[in-house]
Amino acid sequence: MFGWVRLSIIGLFLMTIVYICLSWYSRSVRREKLEKQFDEGAEHPGPREQFIEDGLKAYEGSLRRKLIWGVYVIPVILVIVMLYVTNFM
Repeated sequence: MFGWVRLSIIGLFLMTIVYICLSWYSRSVRREKLEKQFDEGAEHPGPREQFIEDGLKAYEGSLRRKLIWGVYVIPVILVIVMLYVTNFM
């Protein structure tokens, strides 16, 4: 019983670290793309920082941002499937 609790706590801790690192990396890549897009000279109203902030706000609701949650979902589903297959098949 305590083994599963310990495994769950350590697993959630490690998945949280991976999630945070992946989120920071993805956000920095998006920020670099926005900076490059602004510097290429496309027509954008307003200053550079405003354009980047607006782009990052749009990123917050994007599909890529939501897919990062797979860091939590996929390992949990795999463990549940492994437990089911091991115990009931």
